[in-house]
Amino acid sequence: MHYKSAKANTTEQTEQRRQLRNSATSAEATLWKALKERQANGWKFRRQHGIGPYILDFYCPELKLCVELDGSSHDNKYDYDEKRTAFLRDQGIEVVRFTNAQVWANMEWVISEIVRSGKKIST
Repeated sequence: MHYKSAKANTTEQTEQRRQLRNSATSAEATLWKALKERQANGWKFRRQHGIGPYILDFYCPELKLCVELDGSSHDNKYDYDEKRTAFLRDQGIEVVRFTNAQVWANMEWVISEIVRSGKKIST
């Protein structure tokens, strides 16, 4: 399948990506620790990775898999998320979402769901 290609990590986003990395929530920091240690099936993830106009919480280029964490400040952003997800899917990127509460309550489950999604993509 052929997808439209959006620019990744534009210079215009550099400072915003840096600020997001430096102000990560504790759930983002916890998940990042697991992902950077390659606990998700050994796949390499990037954090705060730009694709087109959006900055993704975590992205695995090998799988074209985006992992997003939604916190309490994320309430009422359903329309934005739908538009963003549609854009990413047009780029051939699969999106999986978790809440901060899910990361804190059951990190093993979150990692297993990321692995399950990744395996589904790679087969």
